[in-house]
Amino acid sequence: MLGLPWNLWLPGIVVPFVVAMLLVFAAHPVIIRIARKMQVLDKPDEERKIQDYPVPVMGGVAVIWGIIVGAGITSMFFNSFALFPTIVAITVMLYIGLADDILGLSPTVRLILEICLIGFIIWMDHRNMNHFHGLFGIQEIPTYLAYPLVFFAGAGIINSINMIDGVDGLSSGLCIMASLTFGAFFALSKEGTMAVMCSLTAGALIPFFLHNVFGKTSKMFIGDSGTLMMGILMTIYTLHIVDKNSYVAYNFPNMGVVAFCISVLSVPVFDTLRVMTARVLRGISPFKADKSHLHHLFIEIGFSHVGTSLFVFILNGLNIVMWFLSWQLGFDATGQFLVVVAVGLINTTGVYLTVRRMNHKHLPYRVLKWLAEKSHFEPSPFYMTIRKLMDIV
Repeated sequence: MLGLPWNLWLPGIVVPFVVAMLLVFAAHPVIIRIARKMQVLDKPDEERKIQDYPVPVMGGVAVIWGIIVGAGITSMFFNSFALFPTIVAITVMLYIGLADDILGLSPTVRLILEICLIGFIIWMDHRNMNHFHGLFGIQEIPTYLAYPLVFFAGAGIINSINMIDGVDGLSSGLCIMASLTFGAFFALSKEGTMAVMCSLTAGALIPFFLHNVFGKTSKMFIGDSGTLMMGILMTIYTLHIVDKNSYVAYNFPNMGVVAFCISVLSVPVFDTLRVMTARVLRGISPFKADKSHLHHLFIEIGFSHVGTSLFVFILNGLNIVMWFLSWQLGFDATGQFLVVVAVGLINTTGVYLTVRRMNHKHLPYRVLKWLAEKSHFEPSPFYMTIRKLMDIV
């Protein structure tokens, strides 16, 4: 795959995307019936759940079906053997998530399993966070510093994707955005293995996203099995970009690759940092579930699930745009990093604290309430048409 001429990259990207998408569309109704029969349902919970009725929670199974079978079909056209470590990692993570969904795992056990799986990726994929690519003037870093860094960052990414999963379409939409963005740079850098995996991921997530956002009888949650699987994928993409042998860093030498990765995952990362820090300051476990995430704030104001997800997508996309502008304006790696961190903090902590302290009678809050009312697209003919289509697919 890496040696393909440019004119074969289009089918190399489009084929896995389309195949994964069709596979998930086909499998989705079957998996819903299995989830209901096995009573694998997410039930309403006043403490942290905001749905009104039990919803099947095996969306991760549908997504991984599209990725793995799509990878197998793709391998008939391209040499995708290098996908093996990634396929193993997401499969193991799916089972860890299913165990958590069905049985419930303690945060400590789950964290240990996540770290073991990150270690497996480092060992099998030969990728690490061992190079800062000029950030703060630092290039390659010693192994004894790289290993703690990759375990900390990897676990952080995995759990940030897991914790952001609070409203319809949010985690899957952010991961579609991330996969397409990472995938574009992998493709431009001719790193075929990861470009194909990003294509498979985005293609497999789109049917789930549509059912999750528009479906009623076909609605299914992705569950811990899906969010943990997406988290390990985002970690793998990040490792391939910041590794000392990164194709992306080699082909774009002035690009702040660390800043780029943070911008793509900015809302999950910065919002999770804010929430966990606040919990620790209150003297409670950082893993104790509550309704203090950014998306909970917008739901509280009155935004619909669709409106909340759209608002978060805009905030996340804004950080990617600001990173891109800083890169194109000639900022070095450190400058790009500082821009991304500043925008990420403003978009999460800044927005959260500002809205929380707003006087509900003043104009800014009234504008938010007006936007919240306009975000309820459910009664519209377009929304209902898509819902009917999703519920019969």
